[in-house]
Amino acid sequence: MARITGRSTTHLTRRLVQLYVGLTLYGASSALLVRAELGLEPWGVLHQGLAELTGISIGVVSIIIGAVVLLLWIPLRQRPGLGTVSNVFVVGLAMDGTLALVGDLDGLGLRVPVMVLGIVLNGVATGLYIAARFGPGPRDGLMTGLNRVTGRSIRLVRTAIEVGVVVTGFLLGGSLGAGTVLYALAIGPLAQLFLRLFALPEPARPGVTVASGEPSSTTAPPAGSGPVTDPASGQAILPQ
Repeated sequence: MARITGRSTTHLTRRLVQLYVGLTLYGASSALLVRAELGLEPWGVLHQGLAELTGISIGVVSIIIGAVVLLLWIPLRQRPGLGTVSNVFVVGLAMDGTLALVGDLDGLGLRVPVMVLGIVLNGVATGLYIAARFGPGPRDGLMTGLNRVTGRSIRLVRTAIEVGVVVTGFLLGGSLGAGTVLYALAIGPLAQLFLRLFALPEPARPGVTVASGEPSSTTAPPAGSGPVTDPASGQAILPQ
């Protein structure tokens, strides 16, 4: 029993470390895309546009938007987890902190590698924090909530949200460019790769025997096929 308790504590500690390292790296990767000045990820375009309009730092804007999106969970009856609330604050703080450390970049010879680094690091961060299973981010929860309420596919809901976010952000002065396109093409495969790399095994539980090599008894519905059920508490949905 003591051995199982010790393993469970170690497992929880690793999950917490993955969560906060992942969220911190996510904010840092977004900041690198800002410094590269070659286009941001969809929500980053909106954050930058609002930052330009209001004069507030982009990290603080990210926190405000995350909190507003989280409030939209209430009518959608979504349940936030530790990772959901942490996402709102940690990403924005890490973003502003990285921007304070990394100054403006001169020349494509430096900006292009930083853009690529930002996109890859974003994939690493996504794999880390999703694999920690502490709940989806506010924006992913909005996606799955609308999917359930409207009956529209995940793919359609996600596309509609991100097109609206990008267009609004661009009209407000947010940055679109090669980085935006490359991010859209690369983030799915990168996130899937790093999600598998950082996946954590379930901790052993008293009185439960797991047969080696046995497949899981649950199967996931095809992506984009229609409404999906709420993820179990503490789990996240990998963006489609």
